[in-house]
Amino acid sequence: MLVDSHCHLNLLDGATDAAVLANYVQAARANDVGCFLCVATDMETLPAVLQAAEQHADVYASVGVHPNHNAGHEPGVEELIAHAQHPKVIAIGETGLDYYRTQGDVRVQQERLRRHIAAAKAVSKPLIIHTREARADTLRILEEEGAQQARGVMHCFTEDWATAKRALDIGFYISFSGIVTFRNAVELQAVAQQVPMDRILIETDAPWLAPMPHRGKPNQPAYVRHVAEFIATLRQQDYAGIAAQTTHNFQTLFGVPACKGI
Repeated sequence: MLVDSHCHLNLLDGATDAAVLANYVQAARANDVGCFLCVATDMETLPAVLQAAEQHADVYASVGVHPNHNAGHEPGVEELIAHAQHPKVIAIGETGLDYYRTQGDVRVQQERLRRHIAAAKAVSKPLIIHTREARADTLRILEEEGAQQARGVMHCFTEDWATAKRALDIGFYISFSGIVTFRNAVELQAVAQQVPMDRILIETDAPWLAPMPHRGKPNQPAYVRHVAEFIATLRQQDYAGIAAQTTHNFQTLFGVPACKGI
């Protein structure tokens, strides 16, 4: 069985319709996906994230604000803590730093990240970290704020081995998306070969970043199987072993007692 450890079910095409969302979930189940983490990116769409988790027993949720979200409500630590009490919320994020499209003062993102770390530590739930062209500041702030107390995952990892090693050293997991299947992702594929098996997660980040052979098309959780199959080939391991280990890793990090599918 597989876990899609990072997807945005509420943002899939047509998923505002409960029946359409159910079809996406069922398609994933038919491809051996037995558990989903639907990740929040802002407070405005958090209700839809929570609704998806409430409607499906195998769907979990997070609470947080993406670093690139600039218009909308900015939650404080106490508000994040309050939302984290929801029984289906198992993580804080996604949060982090993204300097690729940043305009203005990056300290806004940095302070947001620090608030999320504080909330994660307070509720003892893992962080979901997004970093793009900000690796040094991201790792520095994680270390300064004691993020190792909460642990977490470097989601949709696209950095080098030195960055992965430093994240691993503070107790974080490394999650690979469909990007690892791209033909030009040679450096990332080398990282995927080196990360210890007990610290790897897999994800789709759907509706974005569809893996080969669906690259360029809308992504969906059913396609996480392609990520698992690619990593199995890359590491010269069997698919069943990769599926079982990454599922176990998800359970261990997020404290989900069983992901047996529905």
